[in-house]
Amino acid sequence: MSLLSERVLNMSTSATLAMAAKARELRNEGKNIIGLSLGEPDFNTPEFVKEAAIQAINDNYNSYTPVDGYADLKEAIINKFKRDNKLTYTPSQIVVSTGAKQSLANVAMVLLNDGDEVILPAPFWVSYSDIVKLAEGVPVQVATSIETDFKMTPEQLEAAITPKTKMIWFSSPCNPSGSVYSEAELKALAEVLEKHPNIYVVSDEIYEHINFTSEHFSIARIPSMYDRTITVNGVSKAFAMTGWRIGYIGAPEKIARACNKIQGQITSGANCIAQRATIAALEASKDKIQYMMDEFLKRRDIVLELLGEIEGFNINVPEGAFYVFPDISSFFGKTLRGKTINNATDFSLYLLDEALVATVTGDAFGNPNCIRISYAASEEELRTAIKQIKEALK
Repeated sequence: MSLLSERVLNMSTSATLAMAAKARELRNEGKNIIGLSLGEPDFNTPEFVKEAAIQAINDNYNSYTPVDGYADLKEAIINKFKRDNKLTYTPSQIVVSTGAKQSLANVAMVLLNDGDEVILPAPFWVSYSDIVKLAEGVPVQVATSIETDFKMTPEQLEAAITPKTKMIWFSSPCNPSGSVYSEAELKALAEVLEKHPNIYVVSDEIYEHINFTSEHFSIARIPSMYDRTITVNGVSKAFAMTGWRIGYIGAPEKIARACNKIQGQITSGANCIAQRATIAALEASKDKIQYMMDEFLKRRDIVLELLGEIEGFNINVPEGAFYVFPDISSFFGKTLRGKTINNATDFSLYLLDEALVATVTGDAFGNPNCIRISYAASEEELRTAIKQIKEALK
């Protein structure tokens, strides 16, 4: 009999965290590794957010918090949804969690039974599949390609639906591809889902503000989708608050109450100081974080220009987040500096060893032909990294 449960033995290790750990090992050996693997802004948390946290400490916020979040934070979230997403929620539809990852896990645990299928347009964020499996669901990957900007078509969605389909999960802007679904594209997907009223949608909008298109559109704005969509968001990306660990959902009340119930037995309420800081973040004008968005756009254009000079990289133009997701399958079967590249994992490891640049294999995101490169790094680091990649691939 195994000491460890089948649950944990069958679970994958997060590929992004694994690559970051390997990069740290090489740094400890004295190698100057440039990390382009983690999805973490390289900016400091804005001063007005830190000041709110300091004020909360001075105001003696130190007790257990309500499981689903402080009432005034929930009001700030409701106002944010109304202001930015044209969505109307009540306090009983909001649940604050220890990061958007916990929000996703809560939803999976309260909606999925053994054998329920969840459609995942690939590429998808690395943790989706394992969260679904942990809740005894079955991830169903729908392959997309660079030709469609890694977005699922209505025809693909229809073809993937079976009597066992319970949910569809997607992110927009997308991690890892940076793709953004337009209002028209989401309405086309909704037309398919309208024929299947028992399927629920998880719309992961954590990169909402890092969006280089004219407008972010939430699928829950479509009247037929509102009562069957769980909108997931948080402050990690747009406000450079990854370590503060605050995520939240807006959902049908029955689902929100179930998430509150399960969270009450696992972690209870999220950190008190981080919640107070999040109120300040959500109440602020987007102008206060625009400098980060402008810098991400500038970096994206630099990365696209420099990667475009490397033969063998097939790239599209991501419209949001802070990633590029080049197709590097042209290198498969080739031998570089004595190392044969059979797949994206080999390619990513080759770049780590030979270019001293940490990226993430597309295998982890459900697309074995690509790698993810994060441009949440300084312009100098990005230029140096791509120069080293170019040299390593000569």
